[in-house]
Amino acid sequence: MNITGKTRITGLFGCPVEHSLSPSMHNAAFEALSLDYCYLPFLVKPEDLGRAVDSIRALNFAGVNVTVPHKEAVIPLLDSIDEEAMFIGAVNTIVNTNGELRGYNTDGRGFMRSLSENNINVKDRKILVVGAGGASRAISYYLSGKADKLYLFDIDRNKLGKLVADLSKIRDNVSGLQEIQNPGEFAIIINATPLGLKKGDPLPFSTSSLKPGQVVCDLIYGNTRMLESASKKDCLTVNGLGMLLWQGVLAFELWTGLFPPVDVMKKALSHDKI
Repeated sequence: MNITGKTRITGLFGCPVEHSLSPSMHNAAFEALSLDYCYLPFLVKPEDLGRAVDSIRALNFAGVNVTVPHKEAVIPLLDSIDEEAMFIGAVNTIVNTNGELRGYNTDGRGFMRSLSENNINVKDRKILVVGAGGASRAISYYLSGKADKLYLFDIDRNKLGKLVADLSKIRDNVSGLQEIQNPGEFAIIINATPLGLKKGDPLPFSTSSLKPGQVVCDLIYGNTRMLESASKKDCLTVNGLGMLLWQGVLAFELWTGLFPPVDVMKKALSHDKI
């Protein structure tokens, strides 16, 4: 990669970012298309988010991705927000156009594309999403439009209540759970919490009642303990690599105006996955 004064910078704002596979994926796509772009990870602590967003303008970045824990906190720092991202209440992609920063959310569409690739049909299914943060808001926005019933759970009752209330403004099939009593009753279960990123993390829910044929997804893109446990119950398991790929494809388009080589991005992820 030849970095020059003309190279457009993109990247990732998050805390942590050490585990991210996005740099390999995007840089492989830039190279394949001979684009003078570069993607870098930036460790941004919550107290530094405002200054980091200002740096996008100051350093003339093409844009950045935004990940945990900034997807919601970044919204008031931007000049404008895409309608979808505004409803979801979370931004994962920022585009810089002549100093104007606009926020988008490509997570939900990326997740749905990942399910489609795995031949998972969510229409008229009973679905549970564990977690009510930014990623959950993005996928629940789309899942609620197709599921028979969408159930949400989070230990943070305020966050859970807000997500259920927001979705209920446009859907009539969304409910919050005070506890997860029987995971085996859901056709599809999705972990949208950070539990599983670190060794020693507790499971986001008990897997003891899972049944063969259930679909268990984790938005974390490693083979988490939850997925390993579900596999032993003969469940169909899907990690977050597909969502990472397709949200990245959509972000790439927003930054460059070009559709990226998906096979190249997928190969980069397969080489670097944990």
